[in-house]
Parts: sequence; C-alpha cells; structure tokens
Amino acid sequence: MMETNNTMSTEFQRCQAEIERQLEGYFNTENAKYATLLESMRYSLLGGGKRIRAVLCLKFCEASGGAIEDAMSAACAVEMLHAYTLIHDDLPCMDDDDTRRGKPSNHIKYGECVAVLAGDALQAAAFETLLKSNLPPERLVEMGKTLAAAAGPHGICGGQYLDLLHGDVTGDELTEIHKLKTAALLAASARIGVISAGGMPEQVTAAERYATALGLAFQAQDDILDHADNAEECRRVVQTETGKAIAAIEGKFNDTDFLIWLARMLEKRKY
Repeated sequence: MMETNNTMSTEFQRCQAEIERQLEGYFNTENAKYATLLESMRYSLLGGGKRIRAVLCLKFCEASGGAIEDAMSAACAVEMLHAYTLIHDDLPCMDDDDTRRGKPSNHIKYGECVAVLAGDALQAAAFETLLKSNLPPERLVEMGKTLAAAAGPHGICGGQYLDLLHGDVTGDELTEIHKLKTAALLAASARIGVISAGGMPEQVTAAERYATALGLAFQAQDDILDHADNAEECRRVVQTETGKAIAAIEGKFNDTDFLIWLARMLEKRKY
C-alpha cells in the first residue's frame, strides 16, 4: 500500500509539473503594449494551487482511453477559468480579500481595474485555448459547452451570486452554493477529460458524479481546516461524499486506481 501511495503521489506531482510547464508558456509580456495586463494574468494563473481541476481533466482523458497530451490544452483552459474566478472572487465588491495563497490578491497588486480586466481576459483565453485543441470538432463543441455551462449562471456565477446574498443559510442552501461555486468547475473538468478522449456517455456521467462529490468533500474539508464550528458534521460530509465519488466510477473505466487514490488523498489532506 505504501508503495502504491508513493507511485500515485509521484504521478500526481508529474502531472502538476507538466501542467505548470505548459501554463508558463502563456501570456508572455515581452514587447506588449499591454504588458501589465498580461503580467497580471500570469500573476494569478501561476500563483500556485494544487491544479486539481487540470489533473482531473488529464486523468479522466487517460481513464477513458485517450492520451494525456490530447487533454493538455483543455486542462490549461480550466486553470485559466479557475484563475479568473479567484481574481473576481477577491474583489472588494465580492468577498473583499486582500490575500490569496499568502500573497497580495490581484487587485491589491495591480489595482481593481486591471484585476477585472485580467479576469475577463483569462475567461476569454480559456475558451480560445480549449478550442485550439487538436481534436475532432464535435468533441471541441461539447467541451466548450461544458466549460461555458460551468462558468455561467447555473454554475460559478450563480454560486457566487447566492454566496453574496446569504446570511444564515440552511445546510441544503449551503450545499447548493458549494455545488455551483466549487463543484461545478471540478465536474466540468472531469467531463471535458472524458469527452476529449471520445468516452462513452455513461463515462461522462460517472466522471461528473465523481467530481461533484469530490467538490463537496473538498469544500467540507476546507471548512474543517478553517476550524468550522460544525467540524463533526463536516467530517461526516467528507466521508460520505468521498464514498460517493469512488462509487460513481466503479466499473465505468478500465483503470480507476489513480482517481480513487486522489479522492482518498484529498479526504485526508491537512492544508
């Protein structure tokens, strides 16, 4: 078991490193009249993070019989969209956070106007990057539709809207916010991975269920790490949703070892 964990951890780190290498190639500021805007985009895009969404995209492509390289552009695209959401989430009119991952938020470093534009440009670049993938057009259309749905009013934007409105919310209302604001892009990333490989409809559905449950578990684990008052209930949610994630993919793919390991690893994470 220890050897398996080490092997999976090494593979996770390999995927993360390759994703970082690919992302480094975007938005070069050299000789650009709008160099500060591009610098701002890179600041948030390369600002760290676990790259879970991109890894899901790559690994679901692989699990569906595709090559990881086929999903790399799409993996970069979901990270661009994610970076855009973080920039806008931190704005004074939203959650008003001055720091992100231990560094100044984008609007603190570059100013609010540049930060808004950087987020807008990253969202546009996400679709441009995805649609430049060297894949059959019918797959690209489905991948684009999936990403757009996750970004819009029935996904991230809807979740942010509900989050801005909420005061005291019920457990079900909070779950709905987490499904839209956190789990929607995770689910889209997994779906896109399957679609990029030409996977079967039931595999697309299984990937979405896995990643949605993973997102709810991830958010609950965040609440535990933030010392939430309802930590015991959060632990129950983490265990339940992790179990749902693993059950969702059983028998649907040839090799689910990494995806199961990832769910278990995130269940036990301490940061």
